[in-house]
Amino acid sequence: MIDREHRVAAAAWWRDLQPDSAKGKRGDRGALARLRRCATVAEAMNEPATMSLARRCAVRHPDDLTDVALAAAVLAHVRQDRPALRIARQVGVDERKGPEAPETALLKPLRFQRLMSAATPDERLAAMRRLVALADGALNVRDLAESLLDWTEERRRRWTYDYWGVGIPVALLATPQTDDAA
Repeated sequence: MIDREHRVAAAAWWRDLQPDSAKGKRGDRGALARLRRCATVAEAMNEPATMSLARRCAVRHPDDLTDVALAAAVLAHVRQDRPALRIARQVGVDERKGPEAPETALLKPLRFQRLMSAATPDERLAAMRRLVALADGALNVRDLAESLLDWTEERRRRWTYDYWGVGIPVALLATPQTDDAA
């Protein structure tokens, strides 16, 4: 479901809801509060702000509403965009110390495992909200939106590599490989 346009649309939706007193922008504090109070993805699905996100992401199938509602309910907890870092890298193990120092991770390994193995949308909702709270509400909004809207096995692998400070494997890179090195 996710492509660059949807990621940009989700980030714009999040920005539009955020109040910004420096710019005199009120945002929509009521929508953010309602989404933060949603205990389940089903509750978030019935919020007008979620339907606004669905329209911006050009959702065309009812099955996609679950991921959109999950994204809306989690993104509502983000207070600050931190675009320089991927989320799993931000909350993961200190790459200078490596996997031998799991205590350096903001999101401890057991919680990370729970997130990676979350089977239902409501389990992912709880785990992702926990992640946002541990990051003090400051995360890469585009990366988070992309992950929430398209939580695939490939994305979980990328998060695992980033979390442990390993990096992205060559097989997952989008850039074409050349034989110039041979």
